Amino acid sequence: MPDIWNFHSAGRLVFGAGAVDHLGELTREQGCRRVLIVTDRPLVEAGALDKVRDSLVAAGLEAGLFDDGEPEPSFAAARKCLQAASPFKPDAVLGLGGGSNMDLAKLTAILLTHGGDCRDWVGDCVVPGPILPVICLPTTAGTGSEVTASGVLTDNENHIKVGILSQFLRPRLAVVDPQLTLSCPRQVTADSGIDALTHAIEAYTAVDNAAFPLPAGERTVYQGRNPLGDCLAEKAISLVGQHLATAVEQPNDLTARTGMALAATLAGLAFSNSGVALVHAMEYPVGGAVHCSHGAGNGLLLPYVMRYNLPLRRPEMARIAELLGEDTTGLDETAAAERAVTAVERLRARIGIPGRLRELGVRREQLRPFAEKAASIKRILRVNPRMPTTEEIEEIYEAAW
Repeated sequence: MPDIWNFHSAGRLVFGAGAVDHLGELTREQGCRRVLIVTDRPLVEAGALDKVRDSLVAAGLEAGLFDDGEPEPSFAAARKCLQAASPFKPDAVLGLGGGSNMDLAKLTAILLTHGGDCRDWVGDCVVPGPILPVICLPTTAGTGSEVTASGVLTDNENHIKVGILSQFLRPRLAVVDPQLTLSCPRQVTADSGIDALTHAIEAYTAVDNAAFPLPAGERTVYQGRNPLGDCLAEKAISLVGQHLATAVEQPNDLTARTGMALAATLAGLAFSNSGVALVHAMEYPVGGAVHCSHGAGNGLLLPYVMRYNLPLRRPEMARIAELLGEDTTGLDETAAAERAVTAVERLRARIGIPGRLRELGVRREQLRPFAEKAASIKRILRVNPRMPTTEEIEEIYEAAW
């Protein structure tokens, strides 16, 4: 029986420097008239809000504002956003910022449409139907949330990040303007950029679509590796290799910013169809406990998980090494695959991502509880080419500690 796979994206993707100037007309074409902008105060102070609001108002649209977004947003932030949104009665929710603000916009749109509490919608394919249109404008190059079917929030009571996955979360409109990333701070650029690389590598090394172990009766937005996902992931990895270090070290380089903006969007398209895997499962309890950025946690763990997966993904790892600019001439497949791991380690160090969990404040006695939590996140662990035991996850944490 041949492999059967499908592909989903944002309803419309508009990419390029200056694209934000067309936001108003693009939004009006979607039939939206009252738009709630979800952002944060640093972006307001940086002037990003002005461009967005001016474009909406110039097109005759009404723009409401919630500017209390926060890094790695909590359920409390989502409830606060809902309280601000309800009196305004928006017919669209616009996420302006990094993945945190875009994910907050997605959850707000769910709550405005279907009610309930944040926890009601955690999980895979739980959202029962279409939600209020979501519009996304990323100001970082990382999560790819502008095109994905997922949102990640922090459950502070249980000290873990949780995911909401549904094809209904795909934005109706994504406007990716690399100029909006020029003011992105150095460390945010680094964290978000290595996050994009993580997305692309996990999609490229995921379990094959034909072997995806989905239990009978379960539904999921992920489906394992497929040819289109591979094409997107390869291009994203190559772009990160070319542009991430420059974007971090020369923040006003628009060529590098454009390359990274495209890398993040392509990686988002890849992973939101193929899936993310063990790196993400291991980052969720770490990030929930020590409140590091999602990108920093992923970037720290990425090479350790790559080494664990390498025996089952040697050809793919060897190709990743080439895409990252490594010279693998004359090397056998195993040696070339090892170059992928060392290339990621070298890039991670160059842009200032920690290499050890202890640098994030993780204590050794936390590793076993982290492993137990990570082992329970079956919806993404099944995307990994190797299905790890709790003990193996703990060993990876130990290596990274």
